[in-house]
Amino acid sequence: MTLAKEEPGSGERDAADGYVPSQRRRDRERYKRARARRATAIGALSTLVTAVVLYLVVVSAPGWPRTKETFFDLEYAREALPKVLEGLWLNVRLLLVCGAAVLVLGMLIAVARTLRGPVFFPLRFLAAAYTDFFRGLPLIINLMIVVLGVPALRLQGVTVDPVLLGGTALTLTYSAYVAEVFRAGIESVHPSQRAAARSLGLNNRQALRYVVLPQAVRRQVPPLLNDLVSLQKDTGLVSIGGAVDAVRAADIIVGRSLNYTPYIVAGLIFVALTIPMTRFTDWVTARMDRRQAQGGAI
Repeated sequence: MTLAKEEPGSGERDAADGYVPSQRRRDRERYKRARARRATAIGALSTLVTAVVLYLVVVSAPGWPRTKETFFDLEYAREALPKVLEGLWLNVRLLLVCGAAVLVLGMLIAVARTLRGPVFFPLRFLAAAYTDFFRGLPLIINLMIVVLGVPALRLQGVTVDPVLLGGTALTLTYSAYVAEVFRAGIESVHPSQRAAARSLGLNNRQALRYVVLPQAVRRQVPPLLNDLVSLQKDTGLVSIGGAVDAVRAADIIVGRSLNYTPYIVAGLIFVALTIPMTRFTDWVTARMDRRQAQGGAI
């Protein structure tokens, strides 16, 4: 019987956890840290070089002085910022209200599309027709039809508020996309889960509520967050009906001054709002991928 050769330093013990890595492992970790530092330095240097090259290309362009005056004027930026922020509150409210409505309506449509049995065929057909129609219809056309067409009907008791009509159009379009996300999650749950729930005495409705839907929603969190990020940006389209949101506030200043800096201000504000949600989506996706790779609950 041959005894394994003892690593250098393996006989030493750490007072905290009772283990001290071998010299070979410490060398390997030191090498990995050195490579990580080198990769970081190279990445930072290449990013800096790229930024400098792009800056020089833009600044040396023949039309840069006029472009700078038209799109990057600090005076107009200071004038536009408070008004754009005031209009942004409307976009935030639309995101919260429409986001909640989209999740509820999308879930109902997804459940309707997954109902079994011939008796539910009309419901499945209507749900499929709804998703096909609103996923194929461009959002801008949907907004124009709802915001401009509904008031033209002069229906009694129907609002003509462009904010409410614009929010309705956003909800109709995005609920079709979210419904497909939920349906994909429901169909990704293995049939054995439903069968196990039925064997425990749950009926179809209870199995769907307590077993299938919780798993489906957890699996579809990343694409749902992506849809909410898109909804956040598209709330600016309600301005086509006259609602004074961040985009419309910038448009008013542009129409008066013929300077496009307010558009840049509004765009940067939307980017500043979108980046945290995007990073949160990436974090959730990476976390779920790690749990799935480790064999944990999805």
